[in-house]
Amino acid sequence: MTEITEKTIDIDKIIGEKMGPKAKYVPAFVRKWLKHIVHQDEVNRFLWESRDKMGVDWLEECVRYLDMTLVIEGKENLPSKDDGRLYTFVSNHPLGGEDGVALGAVIGRHYDGNFKYLVNDLLMNLPGLAPLCIPINKTGSQSRNFPAMVNAGFKSDSHMLMFPAGLCSRKTNGQIRDLAWKKTFVSKSVETHRDVVPIHFSGKNSDFFYRVANLCKRLGIKFNIAMLFLVDEMYKNVHKTFKVTIGKPIPWQTFDKSKTPAQWAQYVQDKVYELK
Repeated sequence: MTEITEKTIDIDKIIGEKMGPKAKYVPAFVRKWLKHIVHQDEVNRFLWESRDKMGVDWLEECVRYLDMTLVIEGKENLPSKDDGRLYTFVSNHPLGGEDGVALGAVIGRHYDGNFKYLVNDLLMNLPGLAPLCIPINKTGSQSRNFPAMVNAGFKSDSHMLMFPAGLCSRKTNGQIRDLAWKKTFVSKSVETHRDVVPIHFSGKNSDFFYRVANLCKRLGIKFNIAMLFLVDEMYKNVHKTFKVTIGKPIPWQTFDKSKTPAQWAQYVQDKVYELK
C-alpha cells in the first residue's frame, strides 16, 4: 500500500517510474501542466489531512470534501446485509471519480464495509481506497493475471461493486451514455450465484471532456488521454447534487442460455438507464 506522505501523488516520481531513463526528456512545462491538471497540491493536501481514515470512512470523507449531496431513490431495493448472500452491484459510470466514491460510500455503509471494487491499479495510489480494491491493470504487467484477479474477487466473501463499461461515459450524437458493458459481471455472477443489483448514477462531465474523448476516437489514439482530465472534472463537479437510483435485484438465474453473456450485459445496461 502507498505510504501517506505530504506528497503522496508525485507526478515527477510517476513519470520516472513509467518512463525510466526517458523521463529526463519530459519538458518542465509538461510536468507543470500535469501537476496542475491532476490538482497535485490539492489532492495531496486532502490525502494528508484524511490520512487517519480508511475504507468506507475515507469514502465518506471524500463525499464531504467534494460537498456532494446524494439523493437516493430505491434504497429499499438493497438486499439485507443479514441474508447471508453476496451480490454484484453494477452502475453506469458518468463521472469517472465521484460516482465511484459516492456509490462506495453508500454500499459500504449499508454492508459494513464488506465490498470490493474492481479498479484500475492507478487508484491504488489512493491509500484510503486501497483496502477496498482488487487492482486491475489490463495494459501493464498484471494483464495476464486479470482473470485470476476477477476470480479472486467473485469467489471472496465480499460484495462486488463494478462499472462494467470500464471507462466513464462518452457523448455520442448528443447523448451521454456508457460504452458497451463488458460481460464479465454476468458470467461471474452466474458462476458464483450472485444476484445483480442495477444502479443508475446521474451526472455528467464538461463538454470539453467529451470533445477531447471524441477527438481521440476520431484520430484513432489508443491512449486514454481523456483520463488525464478526470481529476480536473472532479473538481468541476464539487458542490453538486447527484441522484442515485437503485433498482430491484436481478436473480442470477435470469441469465440463461437464451442470450449470450454479452447480450445479457446489454440487457442489464438498458435496465440501468431505464432507472434514470
